[in-house]
Amino acid sequence: MREYNKLVRDKIPEIISNNGENPKTRILDNIEYKKELDRKLLEEVNEYLKDDNIEELADIEEVLLAILSYKDTSIEEFEKIRKEKEDKRGAFKKKIFLEKVEDF
Repeated sequence: MREYNKLVRDKIPEIISNNGENPKTRILDNIEYKKELDRKLLEEVNEYLKDDNIEELADIEEVLLAILSYKDTSIEEFEKIRKEKEDKRGAFKKKIFLEKVEDF
């Protein structure tokens, strides 16, 4: 028996069953779900940093979408917030690295 104790994608239990194994699952309450989404986000970011793989970025986006849904925030609203921040503070396109700020 292998233990995972982590949030998984919706079809994972079915995939495990189709492979002839018996998954043991439970449905999380909202408090647990938010905690596990945050854990999953960190897991996926760490996997991306380790592998530098575009598929890991897709996993990060999937978790972000789940968090937005949990927070009852639409993708459009999220994009509006992102765009407002970009308009006020810029993006990361110019590759600017701030080394220090000196007093006058």
